[in-house]
This record gives sequence, structure tokens and C-alpha cells, in this order.
Amino acid sequence: MQLQISSGLLYPLLPFIAWLASGTLKYAINTIRHGQEARKLIGNGGFPSTHTAVVSSVAMLTGFDQGWSTPLFGLAVALTFIVMIDAVGIRRAVGESAERINALTLEISAAAETKKLRERQGHTRLEVSGGLALGMLLGFVASRLLV
Repeated sequence: MQLQISSGLLYPLLPFIAWLASGTLKYAINTIRHGQEARKLIGNGGFPSTHTAVVSSVAMLTGFDQGWSTPLFGLAVALTFIVMIDAVGIRRAVGESAERINALTLEISAAAETKKLRERQGHTRLEVSGGLALGMLLGFVASRLLV
């Protein structure tokens, strides 16, 4: 007996599943690499890119369900590209800027208590590729569950 889910339920559920799967995988990888420090690394940045996994999973599901040459699939792919470009471009630059600002703040006011800016914002191409692979896999699996 095969589990089947209606598309009306699967489309809004899949982004949550992708977010959960990516976050769990990211936490497991951070725990292996950084041990107890993994809790401090929860959030933006890291492998795999959760943003990319979320949008690419829905893009893949759309392709399998609605067709690869439909306007809806084209829109989903465009959104996926925007998210990936943003992750390796703008968000990564924000993280690098935060790192420099934190270093300057530390130099200027070493004695003062200042809250550091979060430096892990964007992603490397490998991290985005990992999110894309995870999202594509989840989109494929989800497409097999459609009624």
C-alpha cells in the first residue's frame, strides 16, 4: 500500500518538511564538526542552505506535478535562482561586513559590553548546492506521494 497525499495538502506541507530536514541535517553536521558549539550556530548560514532547500523542493514538486514547461514551474525556478544568488551574494556579503564591524568594535571599545553582529548569514556555493540537492530530492519524493 502506497501513501498518497492530495496536492492541496502537500504543497503547503513540503516547505515545512524541507525546513525541518535541512535544519536537522545542518544541526547534525554542526554537532559533528563543532560539538557543544553547535547550538550557537543555529540560524542562517551553514550546510545545507535551508532557504535553497525550501524553494527548490517546491520547484521540483511543481515540475513533477504541473509539468516542466509550465509558467508555474518557470516562476518556481526563477524564485529558486533568486534565493541561491542572494545566499552566495548579498547575504554572504552581509556576514563578511558583520565580521569586520565586530573586529572594529572590539578594537575601539575592548572594555565595553557590546553585542556582536551575527556573522553567519550567507552561504558558500557548496552549502547552496547541498540545499539544492536536498530540495530536489524532497521534491521528487513528494511527487511520488501525490494522489
